Amino acid sequence: MELQIKTEAGVCIVSIGEDRIDAAVALDFKEAVRLGTQAAPAEVVLDLTQVRFIDSSGLGAIVATMKHLAPERRLVLAGLTPPVEKVFRLTRMDSVFEIHLTLEEALRAHCE
Repeated sequence: MELQIKTEAGVCIVSIGEDRIDAAVALDFKEAVRLGTQAAPAEVVLDLTQVRFIDSSGLGAIVATMKHLAPERRLVLAGLTPPVEKVFRLTRMDSVFEIHLTLEEALRAHCE
């Protein structure tokens, strides 16, 4: 699982460098994000710009990440591609997560 984790303007940005979050990588994804965000600030943005496919295991891994970060930190999503956005909408997870169209939009919303 290729992840890039950095802190910018007091926000932790987790960028996924893979085009899929599915059963094959879900456990590695959860573990990598858990380890990479242990000392993260209160806002964590998950940048999904490169992700083109997500299945139920991937969705579950993102939900587990949100629960792991709470209550000290909040997980915000950014850059959902149309296929990924459709999964979030169909499962009504779009009402659970704060979702921004782009990473830049998410940073503007949380750096002010």
